[in-house]
Amino acid sequence: MTTTTSDLPVVVIGAGPAGLAAAAHLVERGIEPLVLEAGPTAASAVREWSHVRLFSTWGELTDPAAEKLLAPTGWTKPDASTYPSGGDWAELYLQPLADVLGESVRTGATVTGVSRTGRDRVVDADRATQPFVVHLTTADGSEERVFAQAVIDASGTWTTPSPAGGSGLPALGEKSAADRITYRVPDLKDPAIRARYAGKRTAVIGSGASAFTALAYLADLAKSDDGTGTHAVWILRRGISGSTFGGGEADQLPARGALGLAAKAAVDNGHADAVTGFRTEAIERNSDGRLVLVGEDGRRLHAVDEVIVLTGMRPDLTFLDELRLGLDERLQAPVDLAPLIDPNQHSCGTVYPHGHRELSHPEPGVYLVGMKSYGRAPTFLAMTGYEQVRSVTAAIAGDLASADRVELTLPETGVCGGAGLFDAPAADQADGSGCCAPAPALVQLGVGAPLAALAEETPAGGCCSS
Repeated sequence: MTTTTSDLPVVVIGAGPAGLAAAAHLVERGIEPLVLEAGPTAASAVREWSHVRLFSTWGELTDPAAEKLLAPTGWTKPDASTYPSGGDWAELYLQPLADVLGESVRTGATVTGVSRTGRDRVVDADRATQPFVVHLTTADGSEERVFAQAVIDASGTWTTPSPAGGSGLPALGEKSAADRITYRVPDLKDPAIRARYAGKRTAVIGSGASAFTALAYLADLAKSDDGTGTHAVWILRRGISGSTFGGGEADQLPARGALGLAAKAAVDNGHADAVTGFRTEAIERNSDGRLVLVGEDGRRLHAVDEVIVLTGMRPDLTFLDELRLGLDERLQAPVDLAPLIDPNQHSCGTVYPHGHRELSHPEPGVYLVGMKSYGRAPTFLAMTGYEQVRSVTAAIAGDLASADRVELTLPETGVCGGAGLFDAPAADQADGSGCCAPAPALVQLGVGAPLAALAEETPAGGCCSS
């Protein structure tokens, strides 16, 4: 086996937004990409949430190198000020980009392992000179291997949602109740899915943009002619504070701020109740088959018909087990990136621009980019991924001057972080390092108890020190 790597392609895992952008940047630099996508088409994960509208505009969702590659085909960028759905993003940009890349994109190719040729993770000798070997299975079940000079893992986190259990493990009974649980924002325009939630009582577990979206969708269903009786129970692991609903009007991405306001309206208008300080320990079935959520503190909530779990995502690292990765023990993100995005620490302002140095690992030539680079941290933006792959591909090409010139200004959320402190006593939360939150409590929020009143003790900006 030759140890020469310069004539080998760079393997990119995942044909989503970051992966396809990485391929475009590699082409621009004269390096052959090989994109391996597990799904049947490019952007398979994005297509699974095609009904959800992004809170970023088209102006923030396309990569400059990709645009250059698309330009000769007659591709026209959609109106930069408009907000596409996931389906629009896939059909109007990601699929055309994959088409231009042609045979460089292989679909139905699931990566099952990555290592150094002839070297497991224990062996030091000549390790850095050996090509990467990537094992994959194809759609017909056959196995293959390919060799690479570098590996860019842009496989995302879509396939590994976090469970309902407050401990990070599935709640007791969660797996056996799978027929009534989903880990995705439901597409209520689909008649079959709409019928599943219409007139039903649904628990929504989570506190991010996906949970806001689900609450807003269920509220719209409740107001429709065929949705009478639809009601949501919003399960939060922390208390209500000024930051619970995101940045609102202070968010520099207006559509992102509007999501939180829509969720607040769902509660204020009586279409949802909120249960705070509730960490799910078990999910039980009652005598009529409905689900009862049981908290770690012993509380048992009224039965629900359905549960939507939107507690975040986590990276699948199993196929990278033979590589020497440097990952933060909490977030499972690269160690130098983790402090910039850690919700236990990260507070007001933007994430510091970052590139190949923050994304590097003890194993030279391997990079986690896109949503996967954030590990378990939330609020990733497409433009972050585009800047990541620009820097990483420059580094692979040996252009360190360009790779180190990381230039990106991210929009402010209008929200302070410190979410990891929500279990701390109130006094501990008022030190300026996090956000204020009232003590965990069970509250019924509706027309008679507007959220504005419950959040009065926290400034609108969400930070104690503001």
